[in-house]
Amino acid sequence: MNVLLDTHTMIWFFEGSDELSQTAHDTIIKEGNTCFISIASIWEVAIKLSIQKLEMKIPFDKLSSLIWDNSFELIPIRFEHTKELISMPFHHKDPFDRLIISQAIIEKMPIVSRDSHFKHYNINQIW
Repeated sequence: MNVLLDTHTMIWFFEGSDELSQTAHDTIIKEGNTCFISIASIWEVAIKLSIQKLEMKIPFDKLSSLIWDNSFELIPIRFEHTKELISMPFHHKDPFDRLIISQAIIEKMPIVSRDSHFKHYNINQIW
């Protein structure tokens, strides 16, 4: 199964955080599953680090190697993803999360996320 990791899910997995649910952890490490990271998540982390709205135990520079070492794949932002945003209701106002949701819709992937706003969209959420 292909799954899209929300930004906090990616960070918590890489940091080994107790915040990550057992179901989320098991989904990420399950053989046969492919985990995807949106480039929007990398952008979000970079912005939030630069304005000091996020602290991570791991250095930003290490994200790339952690993604590849865990055989995760990056999803670029495509035109279809942005087009989906136009028709999406505003249950969630965070632009990064909205883009990640639109990617999940277009790519037909469940999102591994704790965010309660995601349940208002036509996606499968794993937590």
